[in-house]
Parts: sequence; C-alpha cells; structure tokens
Amino acid sequence: MNTFYSKYCALLIGSVFMLSACATGPVSPEGSMEVRNNLTALQSDPELSNRARVEIREAEEAVKLAERPLSRDEAALGEHRVYLAEQKVEIARATASTKLAEDQRAQLDRERGDARLQARTREADRAHADAAKARGSEADMQRRLDEMQAKETERGQVVTLGDVLFDTGSAQLRSSASSNLDKLSSFMKQYPDQRLLIEGHTDNVGSAAFNLELSRQRAQAVQQYLAQSGIASHRLSVSAMGLQSPIASNNTVSGRQQNRRVEVVIENTTR
Repeated sequence: MNTFYSKYCALLIGSVFMLSACATGPVSPEGSMEVRNNLTALQSDPELSNRARVEIREAEEAVKLAERPLSRDEAALGEHRVYLAEQKVEIARATASTKLAEDQRAQLDRERGDARLQARTREADRAHADAAKARGSEADMQRRLDEMQAKETERGQVVTLGDVLFDTGSAQLRSSASSNLDKLSSFMKQYPDQRLLIEGHTDNVGSAAFNLELSRQRAQAVQQYLAQSGIASHRLSVSAMGLQSPIASNNTVSGRQQNRRVEVVIENTTR
C-alpha cells in the first residue's frame, strides 16, 4: 500500500511540474495583437498605404519582431519590442498623412490655378467679343453717317438739311422732308447715347430779327418731328442762328439757297 501511494504521489508531482512548464512556455507579448491591427488598418487605407512605403515596410518588420513569442522572464524585452513597433506604425501613419495633405494641397493649388486660368480665358474672350462688337458698331455707325452725308467737325458730325425741307419764308415742313428726317430718327434710335443740336440758318433776305425767328421756328419744326417719331426731348436741343453763319455768298441765288439750311450736330459720336 505504501509503495502504491508513493508512486501515485510521484506521478502527481510530475504532472504538476509538466503543467507548470506548459503554463510558463513562450507566448507573444501583450499588445502585439493590437499593434498588428493598427498596422493592418494602415496597410488597408487606400489613401495612406502608397504614400509611406518605406516606413510601412519598417513598421512591418518591427511588428513581426514584437509578435515573436517570449518566455515570462523576457516580458520586459517583449514590452520594449511592442513599444518600438507602435512607434514605427505611428511614424508610418504620420508620414503617409503628411504626404496626403501635401498632395491634397497641391491638387487644390492646381484646381485654383485652373480656375484662375479659365476665368482669365473667359475674360479675354469677353474682351475680344466686346471689341469685335464695338468695331462692328463703329463700322455700322460710320455707314449710317455716310448715308446722311455727315461731315466731321470739331463739334461732332454735322448733317446739313437744305432748304428743301421748307417753302420760302415758311417754317412748315414739306412732306418730302420726311425721307431725310426719318434717316436721322432711325440713327438716333439705334444709338441712344447720341444727342442732337439742331441749328436753324437763313439767308440775308429780310430783317435780322425776322430771319432769327424764322431760323428758330425751322429748327423747332425739326425737333418736333424727331420727338414725335420717338426721340426723347432731352436728347434734342435747338439753336437759332439766323443769318449770322452763312456758308456761301448771299449775293447769288445759289449762295442764298445754301445759307437757308438746318444743320444737325450729332454730339458724342464714337469713331
């Protein structure tokens, strides 16, 4: 009986030693799994994984070292390896994040540059279009002025309406006058920034007072015609010149005919 008991005890003690030996065998250090997960997350991030290849490779080596099983007596070494691995992973993440930010700033700068270029291009296109439109408008204006036989002077473009507008000694417009006046009205409607100074002139037949009043009435008749055709009154002014400004000699019939006229000065004409 004693022999059996002794053998049993020896077997039990041996089992305990074996279990103890198994319990204290090498294991991966605490924290190694967490640092592996952090590295895997970094490697799986499409925006970061390609921006720190060298650092991630170094972190991978550090994590593998940290995962190596160690005995309980080497716990401090395992803790140190895990710490180094954590630092390597954080360095890789920081490097990748910095490069990502730099790339994003560069992309933003490119987009801003493209936007500025597009804005300048649109502005240049508008300027070219406006210039072309202005040239076309100037050419059309000159054509209209030429049709009215306008002459360029220091005061502006001057259109001379001869005495065919009126009967002798009358301020009543003839029916035939509408052709010339309609051209003038059409011009003023097309170019709303223009203003007219309508001057009445006469020959020297009759008194100066009579001719001054006659020239005023004739200028006003032209003004009223244009106003009735739709030209704003503030764009039309009248001046009575009488016999003061002849353009030909009053000693001949043809000269007096030239002096009996209405001159329309188109002010602010753009050439």
